[in-house]
Amino acid sequence: MKLYIDCSMGAAGDMLTAALTELFPDRDEIVAKLNNLGVPGVQFINEKSVKCGIVGTHMKVLVHGEEEESEDVHEHHHEHEHDHEHEHDHEHNHEHRHDHDHIHDHEHEHEHHHDHDHEHDHHHGHHHTSMHDIEHIVNDHLQVSEKVKSDILNVYRLVAEAESAAHGVPVTEIHFHEVGNLDAVADIAAVCYLMEALAPDEVVVSPVHVGSGQVKCAHGILPVPAPATAYLLKDIPSYGGNIRGELCTPTGAALLKHFATSFGSMPLMKTAAIGYGMGKKDFEAANCVRITMGETYSENSEEIFELSCNVDDMTGEEIGFAMDRLFEAGARDVFTVSCGMKKNRPGVLISIICTQKEKEKIVKTVFKYTTTIGVREAKMNRYVLNRRIETVDTEYGPVRCKISSGYGCERRKYEYDDLAHIAKDKNIALSDIRIK
Repeated sequence: MKLYIDCSMGAAGDMLTAALTELFPDRDEIVAKLNNLGVPGVQFINEKSVKCGIVGTHMKVLVHGEEEESEDVHEHHHEHEHDHEHEHDHEHNHEHRHDHDHIHDHEHEHEHHHDHDHEHDHHHGHHHTSMHDIEHIVNDHLQVSEKVKSDILNVYRLVAEAESAAHGVPVTEIHFHEVGNLDAVADIAAVCYLMEALAPDEVVVSPVHVGSGQVKCAHGILPVPAPATAYLLKDIPSYGGNIRGELCTPTGAALLKHFATSFGSMPLMKTAAIGYGMGKKDFEAANCVRITMGETYSENSEEIFELSCNVDDMTGEEIGFAMDRLFEAGARDVFTVSCGMKKNRPGVLISIICTQKEKEKIVKTVFKYTTTIGVREAKMNRYVLNRRIETVDTEYGPVRCKISSGYGCERRKYEYDDLAHIAKDKNIALSDIRIK
């Protein structure tokens, strides 16, 4: 099963959460499970939302019964007043931002007081949260698997690395602002939990629309995307466009970067479900993330990978043993070709056909069982016929027959093992078997 995430209107944590919930048959049940994740004081409420005539879901996140004030604007100003208990009063001037999980720039240091009686003083005001605080919430409060906990913390580490690179501050000194608030923790935890529940083999993400305009922070006016978001989107296809606003938030960028297996156009697939996760603001285009779930459409083609390497210092027995291990690791096909190598040495080209799901395991197997020090990868499509097995009653008894069809043709081939059994039993050659 694969997912395709359409980010033509960017991405944010709550929008990804809402879109993913729509992929489940019973949305009320999955939202109830989100409410049992254990994020302190957090409640998820799914609401129907319509954008440009498209019906989808808006995911409201309440913290101690209150919803974080939307920051769906591309320009905002902050005045900070800090006291010794680390409480912050913020005045926001908002116009056109996308979501509530934007990170704000800070150069000052803060004293942090973490209450370990597990009541967490997370009120409606903003809090600066360290990685240690996030780890405490994740490890001590969340009722999720170890994999989900690992995914959550890895997403936060991506954000911390981005902040560190953008502002020249060591990762150990990074403190999260809105991304450290409980509603943002809830968004990240929800997406990680839902991705584990769906367990896709492949996650393809479209080029990411980041929006345009400027964002005004404590240090001055900065371009969209914000510095941390721009760093997170490094090596990821993205673009600006004419829509004024910050469409891709740091949380959205970090989640995409963590879960995407590739970026590009929608792959060939049989659609099983479609989810629309809506933002709050209205733009000239539908403000939503669309996620399509489906299976590979194998009648015409499927995406495969060819992994290959050359060896000149392995025996035939060693190569044969390695081929068996590669098939056990999930290779669709393994074959060898004689080749000439450096210093006029005769060698062997080993080629392995596999899918994205098995690729990493195959690479590890190649290095473990061959002497190569490098593996080449080629991504390609292959065209296949539909195949099915039927058992045919013959004068010799039941014989399995493989029937392949598609592209205007059909061919039938009897299974060799069945024919060989008949030949041995009748003491005749394979070519003497005639099945009508």
